[in-house]
Amino acid sequence: MTREEHLAWCKQRALEYVDADDMVNAFGLIVSDLGKHEGTQGHPAIQLGMMQMMIGGLRTSQEMRQFIEGIN
Repeated sequence: MTREEHLAWCKQRALEYVDADDMVNAFGLIVSDLGKHEGTQGHPAIQLGMMQMMIGGLRTSQEMRQFIEGIN
């Protein structure tokens, strides 16, 4: 699987949790899945998302969806 294919797979899976209004697991899954491919391990979005969550961001489905869709 290419990096791009893996990233699309990660996003699709995480967005299923966003659709279920489960932001915590959406973020947890994207972090976990990004770590499963050599091309996305240690992706800067992991740290950025964690910092946003710590200051109260990424709590709504709209915020989380925008964050996940913006990962590239």
